[in-house]
Amino acid sequence: MSQTVSVSRDVAAPAERVWDLVSDLTRMGEWSPENTGGTWVKGATAPATGARFRGSNAHGKKSWATNIVVDTCEPGREFSFEVTAAGFKVARWSYQIEPTDTGSRVTETWTDRRNALGRALGKPASGTTHDADQTRAGMETTLERLAQVAESGA
Repeated sequence: MSQTVSVSRDVAAPAERVWDLVSDLTRMGEWSPENTGGTWVKGATAPATGARFRGSNAHGKKSWATNIVVDTCEPGREFSFEVTAAGFKVARWSYQIEPTDTGSRVTETWTDRRNALGRALGKPASGTTHDADQTRAGMETTLERLAQVAESGA
């Protein structure tokens, strides 16, 4: 049974700026408490539907890599991608961005795609269960840091 968690935050920056940040996966490690960065692969150099990315992640003393395929790439509006690791489906992450009177509202959504075996192997591989509560807390941190960067113009 898959779980879905969504967290929203208002950001005092235009939707295009927020989208530029969340779609630049090479910078995700700047705001994510778990992702440490990564590189575009298989000829990809920027976000585009079908682009592939190799992500790096860490939790405590554990680290692991993920494979990412971008599945939605609508500048200024939505960015999403599917994550796999060691041949297992892991998650789908999406970012919906809407203009507001004061900037924009970004909604980050995580959908757990792991099967029972993937969930069982997750903790030994990553050092954490990646349950809904932990994921929500990580998303709140991510959006707080993202807002700081977007609002500073850095």
